[in-house]
Amino acid sequence: MQTLSRVTLALAVGLFVGLEREWRGKEAGLRTFSFAALLGALGGLLGPSFALMALALLGVLVGFLNWQSLRANQGAELTTSAALLVTGFTGILCGLGHRVTPAAVAVVSAGLLAWKERLAGFSHRLTAEELRSAILLSVLAFGIYPVLPNHTIDPWGLIAPRAVLVTVILIAAIGFANYVLWKVAGPRGMELTGFLGGLVNSTVTVTEVAARVRETSGAVANVAYRSVVLATLAMALRNALLLGLLSLPALARAALPLGLMLFGSVALVFFPMRRPVGPEPEAPPLPLESPFSLSAVLKYGALFVGLAVLGAAGQRFAGQAGFYVVSVLGGLVSSASAVASSATLAAHGQVTPSLAAVGAVLASLASAAVNVVVVARVSGNRQLNLRLAAGMALVVVLGVLGAVMQSRFPLVG
Repeated sequence: MQTLSRVTLALAVGLFVGLEREWRGKEAGLRTFSFAALLGALGGLLGPSFALMALALLGVLVGFLNWQSLRANQGAELTTSAALLVTGFTGILCGLGHRVTPAAVAVVSAGLLAWKERLAGFSHRLTAEELRSAILLSVLAFGIYPVLPNHTIDPWGLIAPRAVLVTVILIAAIGFANYVLWKVAGPRGMELTGFLGGLVNSTVTVTEVAARVRETSGAVANVAYRSVVLATLAMALRNALLLGLLSLPALARAALPLGLMLFGSVALVFFPMRRPVGPEPEAPPLPLESPFSLSAVLKYGALFVGLAVLGAAGQRFAGQAGFYVVSVLGGLVSSASAVASSATLAAHGQVTPSLAAVGAVLASLASAAVNVVVVARVSGNRQLNLRLAAGMALVVVLGVLGAVMQSRFPLVG
């Protein structure tokens, strides 16, 4: 039964990967991939020498496949050949008794084959700066991080280079992932653009949406209102994610105010507002830059270090009020950096999780207030300004109410 289960798993892997090749009308389809996986499984069952022989025979099969394709002037079947070799190796793993790894490899292989067009389209839309950003991420994570000291280097015990780099990488990586999501989704309407853009940079997104209101003389004010609220909602979600990744106790103590802020934002978007009549307005082109460029990383690093030092110093010399002032000022500049600095200070025991939670909430509220100011200066639409001010006031009130309830009932969160 053990041998039968291994062979059956190899057959399932071959069928699963070969199904996509068969659907595309390739010469090597269901049966070829099934035989390749079974050949590998038999080699794995019989021993290392037979496994090597199975791979050699599979290499001969790949050679014949490409020779036939070249004779027909169809070009080399590089992708199918690579998939066959991977399937053969996966069959060997099945023969050796592995279960999770072959199944995972089969799923990944089928996904890479099925998403050919989307992957190709995404890669063709990449710019040189975005490629450099991906390389910079690898250099920071695998080249610079291991050699940095893991202890503080300043007399006050505030700056630990490795902890700083980890936090900066985390902030930029979340922004970069959201940036990729925004690139993949493309312009799908102003509301979706507002949410996806808010995950990357809410201030830039709100500025462009407000500019569209000014250009259309207020014709898209209703949709722009929801777009700004969705950008603010996305900003709060990103900040909550940062807070949870860096200091889970701080997130637990900020769960109620942040949750009420998110609930208020969702209510403002979906419940009291009327849908506009007529075609949906075109989404504004957002001039978002990759958050993993060298300039962005340096900016995040400088802001994070500065806010961490100021926050710790303010808490030491001015108490909680000093820390709260630094959090608000940080939220006006970069709420992500302000939240990250608060969470990092809590993780290293320099402030309490409760203090960090309040600082994160204040930074998020300050960022939302900045969005109101930006819309008021750019849109030139008094009705939109009043509606947005009232809506953000509701969000602020809910956040403050949540903070008060959290302090009165510590068991919550």
